[in-house]
Amino acid sequence: MRSAIILHGMPSKEEYISTGQTATKGHWFPWIKSQLEANGFEVFMPEMPEPYEPDYEKWSEEFEKLPLQEDTILVGHSCGGGFLVRWLSENKFKVGKVVLVAPWIDPNHEFAPKMFNDLAIDPDVASRTQGITEFISLDDDQEELDTLKILKEQIKGLEVKEFTDKGHFTFGDMGTNEFPELRDYLLMD
Repeated sequence: MRSAIILHGMPSKEEYISTGQTATKGHWFPWIKSQLEANGFEVFMPEMPEPYEPDYEKWSEEFEKLPLQEDTILVGHSCGGGFLVRWLSENKFKVGKVVLVAPWIDPNHEFAPKMFNDLAIDPDVASRTQGITEFISLDDDQEELDTLKILKEQIKGLEVKEFTDKGHFTFGDMGTNEFPELRDYLLMD
C-alpha cells in the first residue's frame, strides 16, 4: 500500500490552546487525508509536540516513529515543510514525492530557534526524492516569500508551483477546506 505523511505547521500558542483543536484538524488536512485514502493511500498525520514552539529534536523523534519508505509521499505545510527540508538534508534517506506547501524556515531567526537556527540545506536533497515541489502563493507573508528565495537558491531541481490568491494555504486565506490542486498533484504519476 502506498503511504503519505502530512505535517502541519506552527500555530500560535493562543490559537492552539484556545481552539482546543489539534494542529491536524484544521484547514485542508482532513480533506486531503480522506482524498488520499480514497485513492488507496495509508496516510499519517502526526500531531507534532508543542507545535507552537517547534523543537527540531522533538519533531524528529516523533517523525522517525512513522513508517517511512522509499516511495512515501511527504507533504509539509509552513513550518512542517521547513522541518522536512532540514530532516531530509540531514538524513540521507530516499523518499517519494515531496511537496512543501508555503514552507517556512524562519528566515529572520525570530520565532523558531530550536527548529531552524542550525539549518544547513543539502543542495542535493532533491536527488534522494522523486522530486521536491514547493506550492507558494505570491500573496503570502514576506517570510514565506523569503523562504522561497532561499530554497530556490539552495536546492538543485526544486520545482515551484505559484499561485496568486491562496495566501498561506489556510482556511482563512483560501475560504475552503478543499485543496484539489494538491490532491491532483499528489495523485499524478
